[in-house]
Amino acid sequence: MEKPNLLYIEQLARGDDSIKATLIDVIKNEFPDEKKEYYQSLKSKDFKRIEDNVHRIKHKFSILGLEKSYNKANAFEHNLREHILNLKEEQDFEETLLSITEYLKTI
Repeated sequence: MEKPNLLYIEQLARGDDSIKATLIDVIKNEFPDEKKEYYQSLKSKDFKRIEDNVHRIKHKFSILGLEKSYNKANAFEHNLREHILNLKEEQDFEETLLSITEYLKTI
């Protein structure tokens, strides 16, 4: 499985530590609420809400260097749009959420 990293954030910041810190803070502040909302929408089985949450969260995957996970989340989102809940895609998505949660504790 891919490991989250800060390479893309470092590219965006272009050596400016304050920009890097701001981007990291945004992710650290937004991600827990987005993850919580995802799980709430999953419980309600509201495909549109689940899809919207996956859409919002998947961009964090990309920002944290998780390109394969981003692509899998994109497929998950597409299937949700068609009202298809693929358990393997859901599991992959949630494993990535866990990976990011653990990673954010270290930065």
